[in-house]
Amino acid sequence: MGLREDQIERYSRQIILPNIGGKGQEKLLNGKVLIIGAGGLGSPCALYLASAGVGRIGIVDSDAVEINNLQRQIIHSTANVNKPKAESAKERINAINPDVEVIPYKLRITSKNILDVIKDYDIIVDGSDNFPTRYLVNDACVLSKKPLSHGGIFRYDGQAMTIMPGQSACYRCLFPEPPPPGLAPSCQEAGILGAVAGVIGTIQANEVLKYILNMGNLLAGKLLVFNALDSSFRQVKVPRDPKCPVCGEKPTVTKLIDYEEFCQLRKKE
Repeated sequence: MGLREDQIERYSRQIILPNIGGKGQEKLLNGKVLIIGAGGLGSPCALYLASAGVGRIGIVDSDAVEINNLQRQIIHSTANVNKPKAESAKERINAINPDVEVIPYKLRITSKNILDVIKDYDIIVDGSDNFPTRYLVNDACVLSKKPLSHGGIFRYDGQAMTIMPGQSACYRCLFPEPPPPGLAPSCQEAGILGAVAGVIGTIQANEVLKYILNMGNLLAGKLLVFNALDSSFRQVKVPRDPKCPVCGEKPTVTKLIDYEEFCQLRKKE
């Protein structure tokens, strides 16, 4: 399709990079990325993907902006407190790059809607902050054969991994089942250093860009672990588990379920 003059100017520092060029930039402009959660991880990830020129970005979030979000959720502003996060994120992304088509999904991801939401995207970014959503997103991506960027943050620590269904370990290869209710505190209970979210969310954006551009080595089969207090990164190899309940040789998870009730995080109606 060729790049417009204003696009050549906007992305010039990227286009001159080895392995990208005009063809790589066109790949990005044709890229479709879905980000689940416009919070601490989704915020920096969305901003960097939009700045890089990813053509379509879906943002899934059912919450509204709260003032306590602003310490780490850098896509939102004080003026947008009480506004739906998906709309606030769209507003900020288009302020940075009006070329990006932003599709806000003001809904809660469930086993009934997730396959329909993810089907039109090239790669999924999990920026959720709870175990039920993490397991649901992992299972849906494995069953749909959709690449997935996983990120997790807790206090001063963060982790990231890229899941290539059928090729690399999935989230359940690491953690086969959700933890019992109350065992793992939420970010609200444990706290999070905002910069940790920025580091991990930016790494997720980097993984997505590498995937779309088909360059470098993805964090597939590798868990990247970051500690803010000693500024350390380490990689842990994560082999595929042949007994994995979703991607193993004899999977027991063959259809999606909602883990909220499994984890007893939500009262039955």
